[in-house]
Amino acid sequence: MTGTEVVAMRRRRISTGVLGAGVGTAVLLTALAVAHPATAGPKVGQALTGPKVGQALAGPKVGQALTGPKVGQGVADPEVGQAVTGGRGGGWQGGPPTVGPGDVRFERRTLRAGRPQEVGLLPEYVDRLRTDAEAYLAPTPDHPTFPTYAGAVLLAAKDGVVVRHEAVGTAVRYSEVGPAPGRVGVELPADQQVPMAKDTIFDLASISKLFTTVVALRQVERGTIELDAPVVRYLPEFAAGGKEAVTVRMLLTHTGGLPAFAPLWSSYPTPEEREAAALASPFAAGASPGNQYVYSDLGLIALGVLVERVTGRPLEQLVAAEVTGPLRMLDTGYNPAPALRHRIAATEYQPYADRGMVWGEVHDENAWALGGVAGHAGLFSTAADLAIFCQMLLNGGEYRGARILRESTVRDMLVNYNAGLESRYPESDRGLGLELNKHWYMAGLSSPVAFGHTGFTGTSIVVDPLSHTFLILLTNRVHPDRNWGSNNVARRALARDLAYATPVRPPLGGTAWRADDRDSGSATLTAPLRRSAGRAAVASFQLWYDTEPRYDLLHFQTSADGGETWAPVDVTLVGPTGRWTAEGSVTGYGGRRWWQAFAELPAGTTDLRWSYTTDASSQGRGVYVDGLLVVGTNGLLFSGEGTDATRFTATGWTPSSR
Repeated sequence: MTGTEVVAMRRRRISTGVLGAGVGTAVLLTALAVAHPATAGPKVGQALTGPKVGQALAGPKVGQALTGPKVGQGVADPEVGQAVTGGRGGGWQGGPPTVGPGDVRFERRTLRAGRPQEVGLLPEYVDRLRTDAEAYLAPTPDHPTFPTYAGAVLLAAKDGVVVRHEAVGTAVRYSEVGPAPGRVGVELPADQQVPMAKDTIFDLASISKLFTTVVALRQVERGTIELDAPVVRYLPEFAAGGKEAVTVRMLLTHTGGLPAFAPLWSSYPTPEEREAAALASPFAAGASPGNQYVYSDLGLIALGVLVERVTGRPLEQLVAAEVTGPLRMLDTGYNPAPALRHRIAATEYQPYADRGMVWGEVHDENAWALGGVAGHAGLFSTAADLAIFCQMLLNGGEYRGARILRESTVRDMLVNYNAGLESRYPESDRGLGLELNKHWYMAGLSSPVAFGHTGFTGTSIVVDPLSHTFLILLTNRVHPDRNWGSNNVARRALARDLAYATPVRPPLGGTAWRADDRDSGSATLTAPLRRSAGRAAVASFQLWYDTEPRYDLLHFQTSADGGETWAPVDVTLVGPTGRWTAEGSVTGYGGRRWWQAFAELPAGTTDLRWSYTTDASSQGRGVYVDGLLVVGTNGLLFSGEGTDATRFTATGWTPSSR
């Protein structure tokens, strides 16, 4: 095959990809082109008559036209509280891809049941949601000592279509817990156990914070609360401990310097004294307003009191009148009536609080001691009701004609106000009340604008506004004992299932190479060149990546000694509106798109390798490589879609069509 035939073949294949007809080929030809008219590359659309294999090319260095901004070049860390927003589409010009609240499209939809295929999801991965949820009803390799939970309800939806709503296990199974160290659960007689149902009501724990947030933001819209006003404007007693400079926004972003927790329930005798103690709490050790991230129940307790003070109404009335009532969330509220107990999932055995097995009352000790209603915990709900709440946010603050928040307010909720703290507090990404981009439970649904929240009882919601997808997982993981462990492994597994249900189709058709999904993994894909690269050679390939930022990396490497040693190589990634240069590796959000990638190979290169390394837990959607072509001054060096397709050496990589 001649060089002309190779380039022409490559152009035909790329023209079916994401870059448009001939764009990738034109860039590759530019890299190999010379100033002399006889050997200069053609314009896009011009007949392709490139140099013959082995023809000497004089002129600019390979890669001269391939440079882009380096990773991080010209990108300064924002200050805490500064808005970091993306454009509204088409504005990206260079640097690693970004997305912000301005890129989110709100589309008004009303929930309905349907099949995965109706919204482009792969049914086999949607089916795994139930399979994986059931697996955690017993000990598993990643949760070996006890079951992850006694039961669970899951609900998954995309584009307003509920594609799966399932219940597994039991809502009430145990009567108490045996002594340490065994902590064996004492099971109720079979006829007294309560099976899990789709409409089981759960103690949401900290997901309650989102409802407090919405109530507060409605007051912001009305002008009765200012986000950047000091809390003491509304709660003068909050000044105790030198907290005069803490703002309302800091409460919502957990940057006010408040301690994470205080045992109010056991330290003070009455609800009034407990509330007063929460407001008077001093700063956490070494903390100051806006200079650290500490996830704080006390901050949301204060916010709940603040909205009560401003409106003159109890929090439970505000949530009912302004959120759950208009949305017709009929199974959501605080302090559920005794008549509903048979529908409620039990939580924990708490003999230390003289409560026995908690069932039908709020699990959180402080919320319980505050009368069952607090800004940080206390709300009960079902998966179906929470689906309405999630869809309301995806709709831009509206559902079935009920406007809860303005679209602009929902966008404000998705701004990462803690970006300036990220280097010191990697898990600090927060909007207004919302957690952002948390791979430890969002997995492949994560992105800089993916949002959600978890609850200590085993609850979680994950919302991906880019694909208009959400996942609700409600479990009773503290039943019968919190010491049985976290349910994060199940949260990640189900989020991964739903993420994989959205296919990544190879741009050239057929299959692409995909790195295996493994924690603490090291996967390598090696392409041995036909001969050592001459003085000028360029590798071209398609790349799709989405990984856990900072912790999971895809490295680009070359070897000049047959794979004995490896060195990093820069790769230029080209998109429709810009290009950028990755200095040896990529990590994090990849734009959920295929990139045309080019690498200038050092003279003497014998092998090209992609090495994907992951940490001990949490991953993104993964990495894919396709359509490798290596061409140099000494001819065609590798054709991954041609005769060299079988010459790859793959360790931890497999062909995938999705």
